[in-house]
This record gives sequence, structure tokens and C-alpha cells, in this order.
Amino acid sequence: MTPIRIRGLTKRFGDTVAVDHIDLDISPGDLFFLLGPSGCGKTTLLRMIAGFTDPTSGTIHFGEQDVSHLPPNKRNTGMVFQGYALWPHMTVRQNVQFGLEVRKVPKDEMTRRVDEALRRVQLTPQAERKTNQLSGGQQQRVALARALVIEPTVLLLDEPLSNLDAKLRLEMRQSIRRICKDAGITAVYVTHDQHEALSMADGVVVLNYGKAMQVGPPRELYERPASRFVADFLGETNFVAGEVKERAGGVVTLETAMGTLRSTVFPQDLPATGNVTCSIRPECIKLFREGETPVPAPGISPGTSPGTYPGTSPSVAPGAAHVNTFHATRTDVVYLGSLAQYQLRVGDNQHALALKAFELNPRLLDTPADQLMCHVSPDDVVILTD
Repeated sequence: MTPIRIRGLTKRFGDTVAVDHIDLDISPGDLFFLLGPSGCGKTTLLRMIAGFTDPTSGTIHFGEQDVSHLPPNKRNTGMVFQGYALWPHMTVRQNVQFGLEVRKVPKDEMTRRVDEALRRVQLTPQAERKTNQLSGGQQQRVALARALVIEPTVLLLDEPLSNLDAKLRLEMRQSIRRICKDAGITAVYVTHDQHEALSMADGVVVLNYGKAMQVGPPRELYERPASRFVADFLGETNFVAGEVKERAGGVVTLETAMGTLRSTVFPQDLPATGNVTCSIRPECIKLFREGETPVPAPGISPGTSPGTYPGTSPSVAPGAAHVNTFHATRTDVVYLGSLAQYQLRVGDNQHALALKAFELNPRLLDTPADQLMCHVSPDDVVILTD
């Protein structure tokens, strides 16, 4: 297994900076995602790792080897393209062994490696079929086997699921992860689909306009976004404007349209005063009926750590169940069976704030619209500074 180290990697096309001084450390054996919207630079970054595009500046190391300016055939990478690039006149076996034939691998060794690759992707029974006789998911696995059979140092995947229907994409996510982990290979995967990244990745970099906005494990990026862009791109969230009133004992007190709001999740360099924006995920808003007592959310009891994030500290003390609790009026609801999506209005009419909240296993659908309360744990109020 090979680590990848990228330092100061930049690519300019004339006056356009496609990739802007990227630094990344990818651990050996990780499935690492380059995630971002169209035009963010993720494909250009992958092409530089593959050797198809030469960097303007910066370095790429596979282990101790500097591959920054090596041609693709000298890097020993396997590539799975968006369109698979299979030969329809060849059988599955012939497609998979093509790279070994080019490398003049001995016949016995070739047969062994092809058999192993087909077994790994569960295509042994289809070995003698033509690729145009296969389903989309099977074709995708042929492309993966063809990339793995050459025993690459690094596996590169360029949106490999984008041509599949929604149901098949869901089925293939864990299949790809299992295959990569079984092979024990370092893999770099490009996608614009945040659900793919959250469900499959060991590590993720979120890119925008060629810059790395945040790097980390999927859960950290989702629960502890460092910027408004990352919070908004990775799923749904509510943005709440606030003014810092106090920072004491690891708790920041804010004044917002919801009233007083407390947070235990904030950057180390948060100013003592000033305006900020908070990110509150819809599923973190707990709903209950007026007159009921909210059930304390996990992580807000005394002595409980809210997790690793710069500026976090043990949660607020006893009575935390009543902190960040507000009256809400339901303005709309979408019932989805296991889930209900509520549109809420919180605060007085002059400064009312619109919020979205999710209720799993809905029980409040028949509650009068103006008799709802909402509660959010201080550990789920993430203060952003941009």
C-alpha cells in the first residue's frame, strides 16, 4: 500500500487557475475522495495524479518517489474512466487481460491474475461473455477488474458511477469500497455526489474554484464544517445569523432571530464579539409539543465531549435540555413515511426565521401548527466565520 503526498500543486490554463496550491496527505490503503461541484478542479487534480496533465508547479509523491512529471506509463496507476472504455468485440476476460498483454506478462501468471481479478469483482461466471452483453453494473466491475489486474501502485476512479441509474449506484457504492479494501490499494475517487463520498470514503477533500476548502474524514466534514460552502455542499442545513455576546467556559452565547443561542462548536480564532453564521442541520432540531419536556440530545449531558473540533469543550452543564429551546410554528410539512420534513417559523413576526427540521418516525403531524417547540443541542450549533 502506497501513501500519496501532494504539496503546493497548481495548474494554470492561461489566466485560469484550475488547481490552486493544493496540499494533501493520503494514507496508504485509503479510499480518498475529491469532491466538489462542476468546475471546481477535481478532474484536473486527478489527471495530474495520473500523469495526463503536467502541473504548473508543486509536487506529487507516491511513497518516496517523486512522480510529478513522470508520464502515465511510468507511474503504475490503474484508471477507471467515467465511460468505462471497454472493447465491445472482446470478452470480459480479454478486456481484463489486455493490460497484462501489453506488459508481456507470462501466460501462466496472466491467467492467475485475471482469474483473481474476476473473482474479486464477482464476474467469474461472465468471463467469456462480450461486454455488450452485460448490465451497466457488470461493465463497471469489468473496468475495475481491468484496472486492478495490473497491480497498480494507485487506483484512480473518475466518476465511475455517473452512468448508472440511481438504484444501481446505491448498490455499487459498497461493492467498490469492498473491492478496493480487499485489494489493499490506495485509491483516489472523483465525484460531485456528496452521498457517494459520505458513504464510501476514508478521507475527503472538498474543492471549490481550485482550492481545498476542507480536508478530513466524512463525518468530521459533515458534522463540523469549517465554512459556509462546506456546510451547504454536504447535505442540507439551516444558516442562522448571530452576534457573539459572550465566550466563557467553552460555550459561546449568541443573539439571533431565534433568541439567545448557545454553541460549543466554534473555531479557535473566533472573535470575542462580532457577527457570525451558524450551521444547524435539520435532523439536529428536535421537535416536541408545547408543554412537554424535551429529551436531552446526545452529547449535552455534563462531562460529555462534543467531539474533536477546534474550540470545542465539554457541553453545557445541568439544565442543558432547556438551553436552545424555542417556540415554533409549522408552515408546511412533507410526509415521506419514515421521515417528515417540516418548514418552521421561529421568532417574532418582525424578525421571524425560517427553519427546516426532520422528524424520524413522525409523531407530531397532527399537532396544531402553532403548538410546536424545537430544541437544538449546543453541540449541534456549528459557528462559521465565513
